[in-house]
Order: sequence, then structure tokens, then C-alpha cells
Amino acid sequence: MKINWGTGIVIAIVAFISFIMFFVVTMTTSHDANHDLVTEEYYKAELGYQKEIDAERNASIASSQIEIKKSPEGLLVIFPDGYDDTNVKGIVSLYRPSNKNLDFDLPISLSNSHLLIPDNQLLDGRWDIKVFWEHEEKEFLHKESITF
Repeated sequence: MKINWGTGIVIAIVAFISFIMFFVVTMTTSHDANHDLVTEEYYKAELGYQKEIDAERNASIASSQIEIKKSPEGLLVIFPDGYDDTNVKGIVSLYRPSNKNLDFDLPISLSNSHLLIPDNQLLDGRWDIKVFWEHEEKEFLHKESITF
């Protein structure tokens, strides 16, 4: 039995479509590929984005900036002089792009104008850090990406 050109082309197209459909079904049903959004309620978070922009602007025009440094004990968030534990409240959010199960938030509780995030809570790799704090009824936000 001979296969002519028309039959060969139809067989090639059907084989190609089958190949593509196999990979589409495999990728959409696979639990290995994580298809989560960055935040659970993305659109709700988007509505509060102007508040973040204003807080970032406040932090950038402040007379002195906070610093994030690595130390042997962990990650040190150093606030400028004038901040003490009674007039600063806020939260430090650590986001791990590679695994959402490693994300965590810490309330800001200062001692000697700095906050220590212990080494045992941080795995090696990239971390996105957001420090959101309120001082004298003004909101501030500092964002930074580090490799720990």
C-alpha cells in the first residue's frame, strides 16, 4: 500500500496536533507547575496600591533611610536615629518568589533602633523584603530584594 502526498500531510498534521494537545493537557493538569498568583486576592490588593506609592514616596524623601544588612545572626533592619520602640509600629514582610510556603510577616518590635530577623527563618536564596511602618502618624514603605 502506497501513501501519497496528501495522506502523508494529513497524517503529519494529525500527529502534530496530537503532540501539542498531549503537552497542553499534561501541563494544565500537572501539580508540579505552580500557577498561583503573587497574592491571593490580587485585585483587592491592587486597590490599595496608591497607599503603597505614597508610603514609598514618604520613605524616599525622609531625611534618613533604613538599611537592611546581613549579619551572622540573621538579617538586620536598621532604623535611623530618632526611632524607638514606642513610636514605631508596622510589619516586615518577607516574600520568597520560588516558594510561597516560605513567606512570612513579622511585626516590628524595635530594640536599639534595629530589628533582627533570625538566621534560622531564612533559607539561602532570593528574598523580597517590604518594611511597612508608621511613625508619628505618617506611613513609610521600603522595598528591597536580597540574596541571603
